[in-house]
Order: sequence, then structure tokens, then C-alpha cells
Amino acid sequence: MTYVQTVLGPIDPSDLGVTLPHEHTQCALWHIENRWDYWQLTRDEPVILAELERFREARGRSLVDLTLPGIGRDPAWLKQIAEASGLHIVMGCGWYRTAYYPPEARIDRRSVDDLADELVRDIEEGVADSDVRPGIIGEIGTDKPWLSPAEERVHRAAARAARRTGLSITTHSVLSPVGLAQLRIFDEEGLAPGRVAIGHSDSYPVLDHYLEIIRRGASIEFDFLGMMFTAVERRGEERIVELLLELLARGHADRILLSQDVCNDAQLHRYGGRGYTYLAERFLPRLRSAGVSDADIETMTIANPRRLLTIAE
Repeated sequence: MTYVQTVLGPIDPSDLGVTLPHEHTQCALWHIENRWDYWQLTRDEPVILAELERFREARGRSLVDLTLPGIGRDPAWLKQIAEASGLHIVMGCGWYRTAYYPPEARIDRRSVDDLADELVRDIEEGVADSDVRPGIIGEIGTDKPWLSPAEERVHRAAARAARRTGLSITTHSVLSPVGLAQLRIFDEEGLAPGRVAIGHSDSYPVLDHYLEIIRRGASIEFDFLGMMFTAVERRGEERIVELLLELLARGHADRILLSQDVCNDAQLHRYGGRGYTYLAERFLPRLRSAGVSDADIETMTIANPRRLLTIAE
């Protein structure tokens, strides 16, 4: 039997439909010491539900929320949002990256196996006092273009938990080829690379890097689509489209995931942003205009997330 674990319980993988594999429905980063950028995504439920309704109207069906402990994960919130929106919502688990490891997690004082055991408990029994079970491990990340000792410990724990539970791993790797270092750790732990998505790959637009990830058997995730915070994000999408078209021409549609990483109020339609619908309303039409087939688009937006989220009992 195979299934996808959502915050409201297991569902048949065929029910997922169009899926955003790397998003948030609320989070807060600014409260971390020495961060003053006031980066947050509101917990205003009517605002978020209105944004998610636009996603549903654009044929969206499922969303993966990768908010982790330290930046605001709240299983009760996710259940509430799933029930109210009618969307399938999958919750992540693990620890984000060094700057955001919650002190109570004691990452630097625990063994890899102890950390892995905690993840397995969350996955098999539910998080804390809730009955909400994660459906993916991640986003597991790095602060810099390398893994710190604590981050390596977390990556190894994630891999061991993934092997024990059948869940996939999705990562945070920005502005560098650090995704290959992440894959090296997972490989050393014996995790099948097909169960890994290297996140934020579009922040490092280098074709050879993408091809090496694919050669090793993992997936690449373009999930900064529609972001407008930096000049590179505002003007760099043309290059991302070029690289994506090259990957598709080489037959790699089955190793590409697409998302938007909504994690800031400024990204919401209500505040002038592009919301959860940029992919459907603007990016995918751009790909179609460039000659991308409906079959490839369905592979990237339905089949690939479904494969990543499907758990074999």
C-alpha cells in the first residue's frame, strides 16, 4: 500500500493533483537574535485563506508547508488551514539551519541517532501532543556554502529517519553548489538519491550543477519562482527559463519540481505580491509559450511531487 501523509491523515497519492512542494502558510524569522529584517508570513487566517482560495481557483490541489521548529511550525494551525481551505497540506519535520535551530533541540549535544529517533517518533506518532504526522523531512538546510558540524549531524539524522520511515527529504541550499555536499552526506548514510529534492536550485543558476544533481539521481527544485526581493530575482527569471528549457530538451522533466516559497507578507496578493498563483498564472504560461508540452508541465507539477511525497508502507 502507498499513501501520502497530510495533516488531516493519509490520502491516496492520486488525489494530490497540482502540488506546490515548497511553501509556507505562516512563519517568522525576524525574532531570531541579530536578525532585524522583520521577515515573516502573517498568521492572519482570513488573509491566508483568501490567498489559498486563489490557488484553488487556479487548479491547485495540494501544498507542502516546510515551516519547522524555530521558525513557527504549528500542527494545529496547519490542520485548521487544511480543513478551512479544502487543500491537501503536507507538513515537514526536522531542523532548518544553524541560525534557526531552537535552543531546546540541543542539536550540538545530541547524537545523530538520538536526533533520528526524534524524527521517527514525530513521523510515526505525531508531533508533540498532536496527532499530526509529517509527510516529508525538511526543509533541511545550510546557512553557508558548506555544512557546519551541527548541520552535518542534522543531515545524517534526516537520512537515517528517511530510511527508517520511507519519507523523502527536501533541502535548503542557496547561492552555491552546497546541494552536492548535502547529497554526499545522504549517500554516505545509504539514502536512495531518488528520495531527495535539492531546494532553491534556481538561486544558483549553473547548468553543470543541475546536471550533476540529476546524474547522482536526485531532483532539483526551482522554488524561488516569482520572488522579487533582489535585483537578481526580479531580472533573473529569463536565465532560469533558459536553463529549464535546456534540462527539458535533455529529457529531465522527471527530475524537476516547481514552487514559489511564499514566506513573507510582501509575497501575498493582498500586499502587492504574487501569492501562491504565480506559477499557474504566469510562469507555466511562459513555459507553454516557449514550447513546453502539457505532458512535461504535468510531470513537473503533479507526477514529480507525487513521487516525492508517496510513502511505501
